[in-house]
Amino acid sequence: MLLAIDVGNTHTVLGLFEGEEVIEHWRIATDARRTADEIAVVLQGLLAQSPLLKGADVSGIALCSTVPSVLNEMREMCRRYYGDVTAVIVEPGIRTGVPVRMDNPKEVGSDRIVNSLAAIDQYGGPCIIVDFGTATSFDAVSAKGEYVGAVTAPGIEISVDALAAAGAQLHKVELIRPRSVIAKNTVEALQSGIIYGFAGQVDGIVERMAAELAEDPDDVTVVATGGHAALVVGESRSIDVHEPWLTLIGLRLIYNRNAT
Repeated sequence: MLLAIDVGNTHTVLGLFEGEEVIEHWRIATDARRTADEIAVVLQGLLAQSPLLKGADVSGIALCSTVPSVLNEMREMCRRYYGDVTAVIVEPGIRTGVPVRMDNPKEVGSDRIVNSLAAIDQYGGPCIIVDFGTATSFDAVSAKGEYVGAVTAPGIEISVDALAAAGAQLHKVELIRPRSVIAKNTVEALQSGIIYGFAGQVDGIVERMAAELAEDPDDVTVVATGGHAALVVGESRSIDVHEPWLTLIGLRLIYNRNAT
């Protein structure tokens, strides 16, 4: 079985593949202070607790990270605890099949390339990937499968934290859909602003990106992923597909391209 690990700034998502299917998955906090040994304890604990994995072995590991310090410890963890398992880490020199048409390709996060590969493989191009993570990132991929540009905006969690910190009478609220857009209390007013505000942001940015990306904007497929995607997908008119495991799928594809 292939273990795919996506290390983000806030959360780390892990998924176990049997063939092309994600049969088990976990989401844990990303902690830059964790050592390789601590990461191994957490990982082995998750694997041991799953009723689906009794007697199953990890035969391969695919990994990408946007946090350099965690990547270093992950690399050490793979070496020490899974030394007999093929590990593919997305970094310079790894074959992705995604040409990067940016002023400085090294600035592009590995997760964004992984997402682009998965979106092209699953849905074809041109496409736009909207990743609701620590930041809300928008990635443009051409019909030829080239990564051609991006937009980055503050993420939902960052915005909620900033609002709660700056407003004396405001506080963090549960991120759920309110009863109506026009709210009758402070909690629902915040929920409405967050949910519908981000849905409007996504629609506005995607509309402009699609107009630049293709002669016919209707030809562009918009794919949503990330931890907070489910909050916005139902309220956005521009999102075509919600794929929560997009990065894991991309890691599986990259593993298959490089493991041999």
